[in-house]
Amino acid sequence: MKLPSRPDFPIAELLPALLESLAVSPRLVLEAPPGAGKTTQVPLALLDAPWRGDGRILMLEPRRVAARAAAGYMAKQLGEQPGDTVGYRIRFEAKVSARTRVEVVTEGILTRMIQDDPTLEGVAAIVFDEFHERHLAGDLGLALALDVQAQLREDLRIVVMSATLDGEKLARFLDAPRLTSAGRSFPVTTAHFPARRDEPLNAQLRRCVEEALAKHPGDLLVFLPGQREIADALSSLQAGAAAVDAVLLPLHGELPVEAQSAALAPDPQGRRRIVLATNVAESSVTLPGVRVVIDAGLAREPRYDPNSGFARLDTVTISQASADQRAGRAGRVAEGWAYRLWPQSQRLEPMRTPEIAQVELAGLALEIAAWGDSTLRFVDAPPSGALAAAKELLQRLGAVGEDQRITAFGRELLALGTHPRLAAMLKAPRAPSERALACDLAALIEARDPIRERSDGLAMRWQALAASRRGRVEGNANRGALAAIDAAAKQWRRRLRCDAPPPTDAPAHLLGDLLAHAFPDRIARQHPAEPRRYLLANGRMARIFDDSAVFGEPWIVASELRFEAKDSLVLRAAPVDEARLLRDFPQRFFEGDVVRWDGAARALVARRERRFDRITLESRPAGRPDPALAAQALTDAVGELGLEALPWTEGLRQWLERVRCLRGWMPELGLPDLSDENLLATRGLWLKPAFAGKTRLDALGEDELGEALRSGLDWPLRQKLDVLAPRRITVPSGMERGIEYAQGRAPVLAVKLQELFGLADTPRIADGRVPLTLHLLSPGGKPLQVTQDLRSFWANTYPEVKKEMKGRYPRHPWPDDPWTATATHRAKPRGT
Repeated sequence: MKLPSRPDFPIAELLPALLESLAVSPRLVLEAPPGAGKTTQVPLALLDAPWRGDGRILMLEPRRVAARAAAGYMAKQLGEQPGDTVGYRIRFEAKVSARTRVEVVTEGILTRMIQDDPTLEGVAAIVFDEFHERHLAGDLGLALALDVQAQLREDLRIVVMSATLDGEKLARFLDAPRLTSAGRSFPVTTAHFPARRDEPLNAQLRRCVEEALAKHPGDLLVFLPGQREIADALSSLQAGAAAVDAVLLPLHGELPVEAQSAALAPDPQGRRRIVLATNVAESSVTLPGVRVVIDAGLAREPRYDPNSGFARLDTVTISQASADQRAGRAGRVAEGWAYRLWPQSQRLEPMRTPEIAQVELAGLALEIAAWGDSTLRFVDAPPSGALAAAKELLQRLGAVGEDQRITAFGRELLALGTHPRLAAMLKAPRAPSERALACDLAALIEARDPIRERSDGLAMRWQALAASRRGRVEGNANRGALAAIDAAAKQWRRRLRCDAPPPTDAPAHLLGDLLAHAFPDRIARQHPAEPRRYLLANGRMARIFDDSAVFGEPWIVASELRFEAKDSLVLRAAPVDEARLLRDFPQRFFEGDVVRWDGAARALVARRERRFDRITLESRPAGRPDPALAAQALTDAVGELGLEALPWTEGLRQWLERVRCLRGWMPELGLPDLSDENLLATRGLWLKPAFAGKTRLDALGEDELGEALRSGLDWPLRQKLDVLAPRRITVPSGMERGIEYAQGRAPVLAVKLQELFGLADTPRIADGRVPLTLHLLSPGGKPLQVTQDLRSFWANTYPEVKKEMKGRYPRHPWPDDPWTATATHRAKPRGT
């Protein structure tokens, strides 16, 4: 389609090269600084690409404000309204039509689109904007898009755009060309505005705003970490002289659309503006007229909170890249000024840490399970420990099976679009009143604490919420926080199509009964001898406060825990009804014989137990261990004690090294992985059968261990091992000498020098691929030379060795010509 003329942006001169690149390569990395116009010009330029056909361009924006603003600006350039050629789709809002060809979406929307239609029918290209922000959903979206491109849609184009990113590294990862735009900006003078002793941030900010208004022209853009700080700063500025000649405007993602639009447009009466924004103003959105930036150097970013098991928004110091990008906002239209409200001596991290490295990964693990392929390529791989913990949680929730494949229930959780813990709780109740209560609990868990006093009782918080709905707010409750929780609960009820009103009263254990579905690993039973200690379903211990609201409860569920060296501390909890546990989680109750390894006694212990998950409810001796359970317990003991607990001989160790070495030298043979790590991981397959009928570790013999190890090699492979990596080799003296193997270094043949007379070249194994390292020994067995080049030794080094050794060992042959001499392992006969 022929597009009308558009504003002149620095990116314009790069657009022909961009189109040429995508005509021959399906991937591209584009680096362009803020103000270059990449967000609004690249998608429109792609509409002219011949390869597009009638396909849509999807552009990913990290934030709703930016998505809405970018779509509106592009539509305006075309003389249209959002929803025509250009549209957007964000959470709870969409403006698209059958005519839409450029669709701006937020990160979670893109993931759902790919999961729902892996072929991405009707989509010609995906553009990832502001990829340097490295949100988890953006990394997942790129990994999914790359998999779609590799497996199903070779014609799909992927463009990754960023203002501050290691473009070279990303281009290597994507195997993609890289284009860079110089951008356009004016000089920005940067200064650090010092705080006075013990001065709060709002007082420092007010002084800075007053100075900036007095010294510099244009609008002011103030960066603050969150909505609460913006509200406090607005109150502070409205109370002072700074707001006399300026309009104060907030800008954050929770504002109504009209308020966001006001912050993104010039004042209709031409007044100066002070826009107080979160990092939504850091990139992608344009704020006209800004000449001064005031930066608090802080941002709200998700961090994993081990107490709650969720990622929470923490106030953190920004990176140097973010600080530079924020300062650059002052130089969009003319010379600008940037004030930084932190000491010049403070050093910032160079780049933002990817979310994938510092948040809880249950949601990501569920998305991967739904995709059905765990080999997705991420720019930064998820940390293995965090991913393993996430998979364990999903299995407890019933979202995945033991094989880590997603269950039907897991797909229901995914469809709710929230953390799997909360989704499991919201899906659990059948009665409408309980579902409404679950919505309250989800809102309470996600919110900041509405109670100002320390208490671990979740019931107190819910009761404060219920009272606030009746117009009563206790003195220890925060009215604003309760109102926000009530609004969030309403939104949850709408999403679940729950028509029941929130209950006005509920027994405390009902809250716990519902929370148990979100925190199945944190269901806990009171210790029989220590009433302030609880055994958790995950096997750990926890303690409660001395004045705990749940003291004396036989069963509780903890929604927040502080992990400590010995026992975790319960920060928030509610009682649970054991009868309800039996009803809701029958599969987690167990009764039967258990055989365990007792490390102290170094023996098996058999008991008849009744358990809930890892909480033992009853235990008594069970007599002689069941043979199958005993074999499993001994196998588990090896997992705990390590492979050294097995009866190794030097011969078995060398056999293992031979397999490991040959596997590396000749991978085409298909020898199994017998590394220590894999042997331990697969011990149930090869070791458990060897423990059949045994009740002690030391009952396993050397021969039985050897046969267990060899069980992974069929007969032809065992024969090839003996031929290609032999235990011993015949040397010219006629004797057999052993070869010593060790993975990671060449095999060693230690042999007396006289036994190799007549041998010109170094012996080789593995079908001639691997030379032996010769340790040439004196007649007394002392090392003379180490070499892998026997021919060179005979020619260059042997004469010196002969001169030195002949007098020391006169009864042994030291011929002048070792090439033709007869090899021997004996000394010369007496008298010769």
